Amino acid sequence: MKKLLRRAVGCVLCLLTCSAFAEQVPLADLARHEQYGAVKISDDGRYLAATTVVDGKPLLALIDLINKKGGMIHPREGNQIVDFWWVNDHRVLYTEGTEVSGFDRPFSTGEIFGVNADGSGADILFGYRAGGAGSTGSHIQRTESERASAELISTLRDDPNHVLIGVSPWDSGADGAFTKVYLMDVRDGTKHQVATAPVRNASLLADHHGVVRFASGVDSHDYEQVYYREGDGKPWTLLFQGDGERGVAYPMTFNQDDTLVYMSCADAGKVSALCPWDAATKTMQSPVWSSASTDMTGLVHSLDRRDVVGVYSMPSTPAVEAIVAGADSIKAIATLSHALPGESVHIVSTTKDGSKAVALASSDMDPGTFYLWDAATGKATPLLQRASWIKPSQMAAMQPVEFKARDGLALHGYLSMPPGKEQAKHLPLVMYIHGGPFGVRDEWQFDPYVQMLATRGYAVLQVNYRGSGGYGHDFEHAGFRQWGGKMQDDVTDATHWAIEQGIATPGHICIFGGSYGGYAALEGAVKEPDLYRCAIGYVGVYDLSMMYTDGDISDRTVGKSYLRMALGTDPAELASHSPVNQLDKLKASVMLVVGGADVRVPPRQGQSLHAALQSRGIAHEWVYKPNEGHGFYDEANTAELFQRVTQFLDRNIGQGAGPAIGSP
Repeated sequence: MKKLLRRAVGCVLCLLTCSAFAEQVPLADLARHEQYGAVKISDDGRYLAATTVVDGKPLLALIDLINKKGGMIHPREGNQIVDFWWVNDHRVLYTEGTEVSGFDRPFSTGEIFGVNADGSGADILFGYRAGGAGSTGSHIQRTESERASAELISTLRDDPNHVLIGVSPWDSGADGAFTKVYLMDVRDGTKHQVATAPVRNASLLADHHGVVRFASGVDSHDYEQVYYREGDGKPWTLLFQGDGERGVAYPMTFNQDDTLVYMSCADAGKVSALCPWDAATKTMQSPVWSSASTDMTGLVHSLDRRDVVGVYSMPSTPAVEAIVAGADSIKAIATLSHALPGESVHIVSTTKDGSKAVALASSDMDPGTFYLWDAATGKATPLLQRASWIKPSQMAAMQPVEFKARDGLALHGYLSMPPGKEQAKHLPLVMYIHGGPFGVRDEWQFDPYVQMLATRGYAVLQVNYRGSGGYGHDFEHAGFRQWGGKMQDDVTDATHWAIEQGIATPGHICIFGGSYGGYAALEGAVKEPDLYRCAIGYVGVYDLSMMYTDGDISDRTVGKSYLRMALGTDPAELASHSPVNQLDKLKASVMLVVGGADVRVPPRQGQSLHAALQSRGIAHEWVYKPNEGHGFYDEANTAELFQRVTQFLDRNIGQGAGPAIGSP
């Protein structure tokens, strides 16, 4: 334990010494988990809590900034910290989940745990293992086991001993449950019910007085709904109802005195807007922020967390725009941004009085460093590096690019060139396709998969095809029922753009992606057989009809509704756009990567394509790891994957490649 503490806490208030420059970035370094994921400061500013990985083990580190010491909280075997919150000056609540994979957050166990800043008072406060042998605290545990999942709705500014939680029982059937709201004691987990949401599996918003006022969710058709009530004991009323064609205004947070609610809203000619909604008159006011090109990615709060002062967005690279001139958070971000050119700065945690804040500065080439901001002095002190072994000077930069699809739609993406070859032409190119597909986008940020490819000499092009998030409701919905259609055409058009720009050479292009990106890789290979020399499908979907029978999306009624709306139901169309049924068109070399424990895209998808290729006598590379999920988690497995991917690319489009497709 002392060794773990020295390694995890020893770099507080100092940056770790850089190792010597290596000629080529070790793939094992790119495969390592970040040492620090999230960092939050206690209400009084004395303590830090941080998710960390030490010797391959996920932990929650608790650090005393005054005494320069700390402790470690170990999740249950096989679990890791999903999220955590300081609920007062000295106590943290946290949730656990299964190991995070490459493309999904960990699946939460539904339990809530609590621990004091000094490591004492550790208990299960809610969950199926509470109240029995699973309780780890030294005092009497008064809670009972519940087969249900809980989520934190809100801490209570004026009540440090209680929080609001939303609880959904597990035996609610395929439609889900009407979420119940409880006031829970953070010391022992005792609770009493204060409300029931009017919509199943609700997202709930409380005001600054701890009263749940909004409930948001979807109906059985997967149409968005927003309910409102004026206070405790008041009836719920349906405020906004979606219909699948248009989005609804979504409540995000209350202003300082609870008179206004900041909502995502519609604004003519704009992709995204932020509007105050008047709680007294129940009317939407004019936008305080809007954008013709990009969605919000978050709100900037005042350092005391009482009000909204700005908006984070990502038109191409991250941006911060003030809605309150001269606000303390905006000044802090501006000061840090000036001192750290090229870095994107976010305020990630603050003290209750706003005197101190934790900020994260990161970039496309830098996983990031957490800083402690002192409002009184206007100075920042480095705290913790996310991945100290990564040297930004060795990494590839992401250049935002824009081009037109064949139907004139503007598409955005990122081009990463090999370090030292930023102006080079006619390089081997990897089209790296993101998953989702809907509501997910490629972002300007450090990505170990992109760096794995670029630092090995490959140009990497990412495209936010229609259906991606970040560009508004209409852009996202333009991808509905376009698997293998216009979404795939966008990827094809991006590839041709790279050729036209002289970035890539025909015959030396590979397409690679995970999840939906794995589908797009194989669909691209069969739809455009002369465009791609090779294709890498990573935990991908290859038989669209199987989406309705296999995997966790189809487990719920709303999931089936979503699939019908976004994927379509015509059996012939689904079959014609499934790579497994189009192998007679295949010319590209293929690599398939499958996780045997994948519940999002079950291994049967990859195994069926593997068997179909074998039955046709088509040689291909097969990577199967029985204990991996939807994207590899184990560092050794990830390092092996990186090595096999780069070797596969080298043989097909790199220095070891033979003549291009169609060459004599």
